[in-house]
Amino acid sequence: MDILGSCFKKRTLNKNGGVYSMAKAADDYFKLDPWKIIEEGFDPKYERVSESIFSLGNEYMGVRGYFEEGTSGDSLLGNYFNGIYEYSRKEALSHYKGIVTKPHFMLNAVNWLDTSIQLDDEQLDMNTIQLKDFYRELDLRTGRLTRSFIWITQTGKQLKLTFERFLHMEKSTNGYQRISFEPLNFSGTIQVKLGVDFNTMHGEEPVSFWQEQKKGVLNKAGDLAIIGQTLTTKQQIFTGFHLTVNQEYQKQRIESEKKIGYELILPLLEGKEAVVEKLVVNVIKKQEVREEVLWSEGSTVLNESVTSGYEQAQQEQKDYWSTIWDRFDIQIDGDDKNQQGIRFCIFQLQQTYHGQNPSNNIGAKGLTGEAYSGHAFWDTETCCLPYYLFNNPKAAKNLLEFRYSTLDAARRRARDLDCIGACYPIATLNGEEACDLWQHASTQFQPSTGVAYGIWHYVHLTDDRAFLYGHGIEMLVEIARFLESRGDWSQLTKKFGFYGVMGPDEFQVMVNHNAYTNYMAQQTFEYTIKVLEKMSVDAPEQLGQLMDKIKLTEQEWQHWQKCAEETLFFERSDGVIEQHEGYFDLPHIDIDKIPISDFPLYSHWSYDRIYRNDMIKQPDVLMFQFLYNQRFSKESKQVNYAYYEPRTIHESSLSPSIHSVLAAELGRVDEAFDFFSFATRMDLDNYNRNTNEGLHTTSIAAAWMNIVYGFGGLRSDGDQLMLHPVVPKQWKGYTFRIEYRKRIIEVMASTEAASIRVVSGEPLLLSVYGEERLIDSEGIELAVPANQ
Repeated sequence: MDILGSCFKKRTLNKNGGVYSMAKAADDYFKLDPWKIIEEGFDPKYERVSESIFSLGNEYMGVRGYFEEGTSGDSLLGNYFNGIYEYSRKEALSHYKGIVTKPHFMLNAVNWLDTSIQLDDEQLDMNTIQLKDFYRELDLRTGRLTRSFIWITQTGKQLKLTFERFLHMEKSTNGYQRISFEPLNFSGTIQVKLGVDFNTMHGEEPVSFWQEQKKGVLNKAGDLAIIGQTLTTKQQIFTGFHLTVNQEYQKQRIESEKKIGYELILPLLEGKEAVVEKLVVNVIKKQEVREEVLWSEGSTVLNESVTSGYEQAQQEQKDYWSTIWDRFDIQIDGDDKNQQGIRFCIFQLQQTYHGQNPSNNIGAKGLTGEAYSGHAFWDTETCCLPYYLFNNPKAAKNLLEFRYSTLDAARRRARDLDCIGACYPIATLNGEEACDLWQHASTQFQPSTGVAYGIWHYVHLTDDRAFLYGHGIEMLVEIARFLESRGDWSQLTKKFGFYGVMGPDEFQVMVNHNAYTNYMAQQTFEYTIKVLEKMSVDAPEQLGQLMDKIKLTEQEWQHWQKCAEETLFFERSDGVIEQHEGYFDLPHIDIDKIPISDFPLYSHWSYDRIYRNDMIKQPDVLMFQFLYNQRFSKESKQVNYAYYEPRTIHESSLSPSIHSVLAAELGRVDEAFDFFSFATRMDLDNYNRNTNEGLHTTSIAAAWMNIVYGFGGLRSDGDQLMLHPVVPKQWKGYTFRIEYRKRIIEVMASTEAASIRVVSGEPLLLSVYGEERLIDSEGIELAVPANQ
């Protein structure tokens, strides 16, 4: 979901057989390594990009890879906590009913790495000092970020500094920082200030949204802490820290407004390393509590964490990531760039979300930057959920539980739009609509149908009837109610559909009978009715309780049946489904003739000009043919792909991956690889020239789909799982694993053969290359079709 656009550039004809690709240049800045992201040499102009790439997170919190000692250069000092937000102070331009006037956003929070280093009255500032041997490394096997360089002072002293940090993946309140100082040609003293600071400015609105509630000494060990509170939402963060130094030193407490810390004076001996370690505990409260309660809780967490120590925490991190990689790794043979890329994607997905708390969701930039305000969009259910369904079903369920926890907010949003039921927001952190662009927030219903699709997909794969008959069906009913009240009946055809809407293709606004909206609504009606009928047999008492709770009548769902049966679609005689009523009549534009200097179009074209032709931003018809893949014939997918793909400009970062998956299915493997070539390295190579704003987190999930659904041929919407592995000619092969109903299934494919086996769990029936096969621990091996 890219409300105002990513920037996939102009398409050009590939000389390899006429395959289309996007003309984009890679920044070959980071070194290739299968398990590490490496920066050798410091380029200040690239620092914001590096900050995004070197971001750390553990779902609970995230920290950009900024220099903890601060810099006078271009930098976004960003620390974010899942679910901590504020409301914009900007005045709304209009106050019409249904238009958002008070959007909320993920808030830049406490700088828990706050550091200042001074040697001989010279301040350490990467933007101004003389340095050599700069090296920065993110180790994907341990989640540890390190940076080292030699600082050459104005007086010629050479000091080697090494910085290290990580966020504990299981003890999620905990962050760790280590700084080592090794004088190479001198002995003397150095001044180091270490603390925590709530004076952070939010990048989009450069003011502080924090007030200090309390600060001081926690215990006899001298540990310090502070509580910050947001001005409007009244959310709180306790931040306390403990210092350990490997030698004698002097320290003095320093305090200022919204800040507390220590100033250390460290004696340095030539050739000997002085090490300072800092354990920081951040305890958040999304709902306000008394400050003494939070102070006591935070103090307890810190005291317990101190006992384990830095080295033990490092080992726990290593063990955690070892388990993750043993299960989640994708191995690519013959392509070093995409091997590094897909591991970076998996690493960042795991950092962003792993089902720790059902009150969390996945923002478009994760916890790595402020673009899109930290909001979750409809691609949570359509692009991110599959990754978790096949790797961590509990996390997948928690994503849906987030939607249930915000059901009342969705009900209020429906009333704002003069409807009944529940309308899920296009952009949100807390369940409220945060998008203040009416043409999106009031006309796009992909989040609502996406939640319904997510419920269906989750239950279809897990058979979790307890969830379905509880929270699931209540959401489905309220979504169906909204769709029925928002849709209407044609005077001419007497058919049901939606008027004045915007589908996934955001280059068409206020259209009637958008095929995606109509189709997804139809599927929502039919599935909701099916579940209600099933409950009347399997769980009649539970159904009765639900009907009483939300005042549901059988007449309602009988009317939804009529809506589903009479939903309007336009289809040509050749099988091409019209994207919306009147689409075929729009002026045609040859997108390959648009000058590359015009991209991104939102920045260079008049806003209304974008809507006046048949150019498509991202897949619309092809999107629902991907989601409900097995309900469409191969011929239908062929003709619709052939018609719509040449009209698609790919100004959403999600668009190429969906096209790649479909292209692989349709035998266009070269074309699929062309689209895929940006997927795993979109941020590592800064293809969109906006990695500085944060990572494309939901597109990272699509990169996983690109391999597993695309080249692996996984389809999960039929009666049984389907696999159809193909191998692009650029690769020698690949291996991945998926989880399905308490089984781990391994797929290994080479250019000659594909082998599939059950690594753990009972045997099961799968469809492989169109034939039903019983797969057990011995596995099967089949030749890859020659016409793949």
